[in-house]
Amino acid sequence: MEYFVEEKSIVRKIWGKSDNILFIFGGAAAEFALNKAVDWLYFTGRLPADPIGRLFSTVAYARQIVFSEKDRAFAAIDKMRSIHSAVEENRGAQIPDWAYRDVLFMLIHYSISSFELLERKLTRSEKEEVFFVFNDVGKRMGLKELPQNYDAWLIAREQHLQNDLQKTKYTDDLFLQYKKHLGVTRYFLLEQAQMLVVPKRVSDLLSFGKISAISFILPVYKLSNKIKLGWFFKSIILPNKYKSQIRDLDVVV
Repeated sequence: MEYFVEEKSIVRKIWGKSDNILFIFGGAAAEFALNKAVDWLYFTGRLPADPIGRLFSTVAYARQIVFSEKDRAFAAIDKMRSIHSAVEENRGAQIPDWAYRDVLFMLIHYSISSFELLERKLTRSEKEEVFFVFNDVGKRMGLKELPQNYDAWLIAREQHLQNDLQKTKYTDDLFLQYKKHLGVTRYFLLEQAQMLVVPKRVSDLLSFGKISAISFILPVYKLSNKIKLGWFFKSIILPNKYKSQIRDLDVVV
């Protein structure tokens, strides 16, 4: 049986823990609000109407790719591309390739930064492994001008941060939707978590502070995970509506 991602891959370890996934998509939620192509997600109206629900649908696709046999993973990627093609047809325009690349770049960056925040530093070869997994997703989607290796990705990633991000009315509205759907306290925690994983360029554009309140309690949270109390803390801060879905994100790898 051949899997899209090898069973012993660091990518499976990263994506097999709910903590990592929550930070991955927390960071991506901040950065994508700045993306110059974010208007595409407003075209259907689904993102602003249910940003948390859209998060979990994206998580479901990503995890299906990471943990499935190769044929099923290919089917998930193809379906994802088909959905976007339908949106393009309805709008009468094409989502630019750079916008797709930006999403892949975010998955690479936040997979690495979230794991390193919560677990340990990754080795060079482990970072390359993360890069190649998501770059293969891009290849299956038929994207052009993908970087050929991790070093090339680092350069392309920095170019993206400088060229493809700007604060717009969509940025402000999307953060308002986050706040509306999460509530004041959980929104505050989201923002503080985002500060710990986003690049400086994103932090500057969003006028984030330099010190996150979560950085002071993170050591306690890491300890709680070691003594099996991590879920207790998550149950306090997470919306009831999504607790079962978040619990299901934990996979033994």
